Amino acid sequence: MRITSISAQTRNKDRVNVSVDGKYRFSLDVFQLVELGIKVGNTYDEAELLELEQESQFGKVYARALEYCLMRPHSAKEVRDYLYRKTRPSRQKTGELKQGVSTAITARVYDRLVDKGYIDDRTFTRYWVENRSLRRGASKRKLTSELRAKGVEQSIIEAEMAASDRTDSDELQKIIIKKRSKYPDDQKLIAYLARQGFSYDDIKSAIEVDG
Repeated sequence: MRITSISAQTRNKDRVNVSVDGKYRFSLDVFQLVELGIKVGNTYDEAELLELEQESQFGKVYARALEYCLMRPHSAKEVRDYLYRKTRPSRQKTGELKQGVSTAITARVYDRLVDKGYIDDRTFTRYWVENRSLRRGASKRKLTSELRAKGVEQSIIEAEMAASDRTDSDELQKIIIKKRSKYPDDQKLIAYLARQGFSYDDIKSAIEVDG
């Protein structure tokens, strides 16, 4: 079987459509095209073409996972969960059920993202601590709970918390400024702040300063 044409996609100039014996067979990104040495006139048997189709799937999933990682830092668990969803069947607009990709492909994608430095729980934790509810305020206990839910190891959380300039005293003041009008009664405000993960002693000190 022979590669008869290679043409750029209309919607994505970084990908090309590859036709075999006059019929579309698969697509690749331009880097894969060069890496795999795909050229018009090359001949392959069916087993080799199936391997190239797997490379096509890998390229698609990697590109989407990379976009996901570049939106903002994500924890390793978040990326694993994202890739797991890619292995599940999905319903198309036509109603047709589309099968997910193989776990072998998502494992390759995950490893490539790690190798390229796009998955790093320390970087993610640092980002989360520095940016989470920055204007509204958030207790260290709340941040820790969120990070643990995202699969980050306790030792990493503790290290990044210790390195952060955020203090519960400062965070309390942010919240009190925003919530005082909603909770004019001190006891109700104290109860609200306790639910946000702040200690009673810190809350009491902050309320005294506010008063």
